[in-house]
Amino acid sequence: MAFLAIIPSNGSSSLQKHFCRFKIKNQDHLHKSRIVCMKTNPINAANTSISQPSIHIQEPKPLNPVFPNFNLQEYISTKARKINTALDDAVPLQSPFKIHQAMRYSLLAGGKRVRSILCLAACELVGGDESTAIPVACALEMIHTMSLIHDDLPCMDNDDFRRGKPTNHKAFDEETAVLAGDALLSLAFEHVAGKSCNVDHRRVVEVIVELGSAVGSEGLVAGQIVDLCSEGKEVSLDELEYIHVHKTSKLLEAAVVCGAIIGGGDDDEIQRLRKYARNVGLLFQVVDDILDVTESSEKLGKTAGKDLASSKATYPKLMGIEKAKEFAAELVVKAVEELNHFDGLRAAPLHHLAYYVAYRRN
Repeated sequence: MAFLAIIPSNGSSSLQKHFCRFKIKNQDHLHKSRIVCMKTNPINAANTSISQPSIHIQEPKPLNPVFPNFNLQEYISTKARKINTALDDAVPLQSPFKIHQAMRYSLLAGGKRVRSILCLAACELVGGDESTAIPVACALEMIHTMSLIHDDLPCMDNDDFRRGKPTNHKAFDEETAVLAGDALLSLAFEHVAGKSCNVDHRRVVEVIVELGSAVGSEGLVAGQIVDLCSEGKEVSLDELEYIHVHKTSKLLEAAVVCGAIIGGGDDDEIQRLRKYARNVGLLFQVVDDILDVTESSEKLGKTAGKDLASSKATYPKLMGIEKAKEFAAELVVKAVEELNHFDGLRAAPLHHLAYYVAYRRN
């Protein structure tokens, strides 16, 4: 069976062509699977007091019982509500009020919750209970929010807007923003260690190690420092991939792997999901690079064209926009290939989430 992409024509026809071209080039190698792609448009995902991701999924009819009809919009909305409620509880507004206000300001500002939802999906895929992964999902959002707060600082990317709101250092001040990020990072590990229940303590330790590796000097920080040192310089594709794998992909990979660890996954399952997540993580950044030059600041919720203005290396800059789209098409196919070894019903969320990442508009 050949790969087949079903994509609404408005706004996605270009990427659709790349999927079809990739399908033809890889038909013999990829004959065992059939994939359904989706495009996303913004709607209000849920009516709660906390900001929710704006998502609308056009659901295709199922082509293969391995990947049954699946309501991704409902899935994301349900998971996001649970995660947002847990985050609200994890960081109460208490003394010292200014630091907790700053932490909550960025942590509860909405966002797609992709990493935490992937964590829950991976946990359930290997047979775990969602509730056991909620503390890890919260920790992932804390770490991710810390990285955004620090990334937006004048000494880093110097951005004024994030998720459609003034960045943390604009809403408060630089000193408070630094401390808010620091507090969220430390709270993330405390939360996993202190709130994980009904999980073998050895698996909790594995999760802490995975998270520490993803965010430290061989993970997110490594990508960030190389990115900063590369501004205004000629960067090769290999160097660009190193930056994105470490700055973006590592934490997303940790999200999936930690979910599988907490859910009781065996070594083979964890390694297959690691490969899936590594491709989705790089895909996320490739799409980010494309959106930076194709979408408006209003739609992105942050400053569009910032990478180009700061002479940063991006996939569209090094490969051209069309080749970057082709690369994105290849990554999503490689990612979902790893799911062929799992139960189709349980794999459906991760399958569809990969395409959600590919077709997001912000």
